Amino acid sequence: MLKKFNFLIFLIVTSYGVYAQPDTANFKKTFNQPDSNVNPGSHLRISLVTCGPGDEEIWEVFGHTAVRVIDSAYHTDLVYNYGTFDYGPDFEIQFMRGKLLYSLSVAEFDGFMPEYVIAKRSMEEQVLLLNDEQKKELYAYLNRNAEPAHKYYKYDFFFDNCATRIRDVFPHVLKGGFVFGRTMQKDARITFRDIIIRYFYRDHWTRVGTNLLLGSKIDKPMTNEDIMFLPDYLRYGVGGATLNGNKIASASIPILPGSEMAKAGVNQPFILMCLVALITIAGLTVKRLRILGKIMSMLLLFVTGLLGCLMLVMWFATDHQACADNYNLLWCLPPNIFIAFFNPKGKSRYSLIGIVLIFVSLAMHLFKVQGLTLFELSPLLLSLLFVYGMIFKNSHPKPATQNA
Repeated sequence: MLKKFNFLIFLIVTSYGVYAQPDTANFKKTFNQPDSNVNPGSHLRISLVTCGPGDEEIWEVFGHTAVRVIDSAYHTDLVYNYGTFDYGPDFEIQFMRGKLLYSLSVAEFDGFMPEYVIAKRSMEEQVLLLNDEQKKELYAYLNRNAEPAHKYYKYDFFFDNCATRIRDVFPHVLKGGFVFGRTMQKDARITFRDIIIRYFYRDHWTRVGTNLLLGSKIDKPMTNEDIMFLPDYLRYGVGGATLNGNKIASASIPILPGSEMAKAGVNQPFILMCLVALITIAGLTVKRLRILGKIMSMLLLFVTGLLGCLMLVMWFATDHQACADNYNLLWCLPPNIFIAFFNPKGKSRYSLIGIVLIFVSLAMHLFKVQGLTLFELSPLLLSLLFVYGMIFKNSHPKPATQNA
């Protein structure tokens, strides 16, 4: 549980590349053609490698992607991996602030694969059907990116990660005439939030937590290119891509079979929220449980206020684009921390505002401004309505009746 909580604080969907790999970008090899009669590029076999999701760690959920280059002239088999970072002493701070630097590393394929063999994760590749000159240009581009001056970039899970970096290589190198294949139906309205929910179908705590911390920016419908921030969809896009009407990639070739994904387990957040709602509502409506009601009210106000403060920090004090414009603050009110323990003037008016803002949040969900995981949050929101309602009621006690 502690590991999951830390994950939510440090954000969110860290990545399919969150593990340190040997940084061999200074591999003793430069892009120079060997002294031979081989045509430039003809000795290169370049492919897109897609690694399937795992279920051991959070960062394995989304899979991984890399570019494999086999050079028959140099007798090398290398993987160009944009998902590499240095786990230094300030890693957690940089990650939380959204300033974590990732880089493009180059490693032997034989050193890249064992991790996926051990984890029983699938691996497949799509060989690129490019001519010699195009392969040469792509290879040169990758090697330039692997140089110390160009290898680093500021990681962003949705908008700048190991998959988007590879996605952007194709139109840059192949220029006009290149078109990605269709990754989803033209009339599909799939948002970044929809995808996160879909991939976290087994990890209910992470799914709920990420939906709380991620703002409304991830509720916009994705384009065909946007969704390729995920390796699976990048594979689809490259698989159907064409250059001047000709396909650029072969069918996927399996390298590792992988194992079946585990089924979704018990929805613990929903059960917990239901228990919280049951105890809170009972404590507020049953006279004998009045003390319990006060304790639960204080706890709910304090927790939602604390969560609201965390949302503010992630929005304004970090560079995480996806945490901006988070309208969960409408019901996770930071002043709740103060209201939980004190009885200031205007508490009655504050409770009415709290009730209205909960319904505003529900309306924003209904009109697709920002999504809520309503299945798990409904009991919590109902509890807050009772808490605010009881605050308002206690602020307006009924006048005592007098006998004639």
